[in-house]
Amino acid sequence: MSVDATPAGRSRKRTAPNLVPYVFLAPAVVLFTLVLLVPIGYTAYLSFRKVKVSGLGLGKGSRKEIFAGLDNYQATFTDPELWAGALRVLGYGAILLPAMLLSALLFALLLDAPRTRFARFGRIAIFLPYAVPSVVASLLWGFLYLPAVSPLHYVLERFGVEGPDLLGQGSIVGALANIGVWGGVGFNMIVIYTSLRAIPRELFESARIDGCSEWQIAWRIKIPLVTPALIMTTVFSLIATLQVFTEPTTLAPMTNSLSSTWTPLMKIYRDAFVRNDLYSAAATSIVIAGITLILSFGFLRAVQNRAFGSEDQ
Repeated sequence: MSVDATPAGRSRKRTAPNLVPYVFLAPAVVLFTLVLLVPIGYTAYLSFRKVKVSGLGLGKGSRKEIFAGLDNYQATFTDPELWAGALRVLGYGAILLPAMLLSALLFALLLDAPRTRFARFGRIAIFLPYAVPSVVASLLWGFLYLPAVSPLHYVLERFGVEGPDLLGQGSIVGALANIGVWGGVGFNMIVIYTSLRAIPRELFESARIDGCSEWQIAWRIKIPLVTPALIMTTVFSLIATLQVFTEPTTLAPMTNSLSSTWTPLMKIYRDAFVRNDLYSAAATSIVIAGITLILSFGFLRAVQNRAFGSEDQ
């Protein structure tokens, strides 16, 4: 005689897995795979290949794609043009990141102050440059920099003052950083300002009752509480800085101070589409992506306790 071991004599039923969440996730997973994973995989594949040319390279079968091993990566790591461009980007970032992030924080604090007038207009005015495409912004600033067409140089000449050569070798980094600051402050300001608005107003009222000034409230309450937003904007800005391409490429026809390899991404573009060396460009792309990941995650690791320590408790 068999005994039913299930509670209350009920038989266990095997339920089918719920596929509804996977159905909703499927479009995003497919899009992520096609747009991101497949191109990255193909780039990694090309980085280990090269073209072998037989004879003059003119006949059929004279150009053959073969496995190159680490030759492309060896050439990348020993390329002086790449590392010279990386040093220029570091100098560009040393100017851009502090100026942009500090300006964004200052504007956010000013807009969040209780006695600020025209706060709505200020938010729109500060954010508006971010809506301008990078190519358009670079062209606009490029014409302001050019002495022949710049209204600033025209006004200075009327007063007998010679205008500075903002596209010259010594000032081109600052000119490019100015374009980045003008276009990037608005986005970072909105992120920080949104974080400020999420802070309970009761904290500020209590601080004012205790005799704190607005400066003390900003320094001791607001800035510490928006540290995660500051970290996020810093990471995004760091990634964008390492991948700078549009501004120097747009200004390059206007000046001799910008070569075709002024930044690492400009060198990748030249190798891929001017020299038709996709394999070397692919290896350089993988190296740049790896350096970007290391710097970004290294920065997050360094500030993890400061920014997110309270969330782990």
